[in-house]
Amino acid sequence: MYQADYLQHFTEEVFRKLGCPDQEAALAAEVLLSADLRGIDSHGIARLAGYVRLYDIGRLNPTPDIKVVHETPSTAVVDGDRGLGLVVAPHAMQIAMEKADKVGSGWVSVRNSNHFGIAGYHAMMALEKGMIGWTMTNAAPLVVPTFSLDKMLGTNPVAVAVPANEEPPFVADFASTAVAYGKFEILQRKGLPAPLGWAQDASGEPTTDSNAVKSGGGLLPLGSDREHGSHKGYGLGAIVDIFSGVLSGANYGPWVPPFATAGFMTAQEGVGLGTGHFLGAMRVDGFRPAEEFRNHMDNWIRAFRKARAVEGKQVLIPGDPERETEAIRRREGVSLLPPVVQSLSELAQRFGLDFEMK
Repeated sequence: MYQADYLQHFTEEVFRKLGCPDQEAALAAEVLLSADLRGIDSHGIARLAGYVRLYDIGRLNPTPDIKVVHETPSTAVVDGDRGLGLVVAPHAMQIAMEKADKVGSGWVSVRNSNHFGIAGYHAMMALEKGMIGWTMTNAAPLVVPTFSLDKMLGTNPVAVAVPANEEPPFVADFASTAVAYGKFEILQRKGLPAPLGWAQDASGEPTTDSNAVKSGGGLLPLGSDREHGSHKGYGLGAIVDIFSGVLSGANYGPWVPPFATAGFMTAQEGVGLGTGHFLGAMRVDGFRPAEEFRNHMDNWIRAFRKARAVEGKQVLIPGDPERETEAIRRREGVSLLPPVVQSLSELAQRFGLDFEMK
């Protein structure tokens, strides 16, 4: 087990070695570690080496000039200057919240960015202001639309964070695919097969091969197949791609550049700039009195908690598993798989840092 503070410090040091300013290195590390703490291991420190590889191949600018290139009172387009998405997205959310504070809501599309970690971190920033947060990002094409053999979309997640009063906030954070690709990476590290319904092989047949995407297959949209509603997952992923890429001037569809851990993929000539995000913040009192809303959110949450559950199960509120996992991991530490420990050890050797092997 590794304590969160230890991993935070190590990750900060790696980002500093890339040339990131202290404050941005600390923020990037915090966003990355938030995934591990919340149990989303696929998007946490396991991806640190990927950001380093992005730097190595010239796709990551450690000192970006993040700027607004177009705006109205309630909207903006932000150019991330090839910066860490872990830094660019929080910057954009701050702009969205400032606009929401002034005019009721703020919506920011982002271009020229990179992988931004878990979408939920950025959406949850709005909770600190008592606002509703909304976050999306597009990603490299690993996903086959319904009936397609070609990979056209990314896992394209959506996150929405809603404040309550006495109850914990509602936080939904999910990919528009059956699972995020990081879940395949975990299975690959463990040498395990994937559940049926996660992917198809190169000929379009369902498969349990956790390496199928590397072998010409593709991730399936949420719903897995047409009979189980994959067209809805396909539609959701397409919406995220349009809002994040087409609206911002970033790449979209099959042109979104791959994250550096996807060594089996190469970036195509783009139609825009980098990876795109879309972030929003809404002031609750733009719709109804904030206290009244939060009280009704408490009522909504309690009603769902009281729903009768099937034997041996419990009805959960979106955000419950992650919140409970974070409490445990802050107390007991974070467990890392041996391949991840080895990757971090190699980074330590490269940058002259200490990393304890456990």
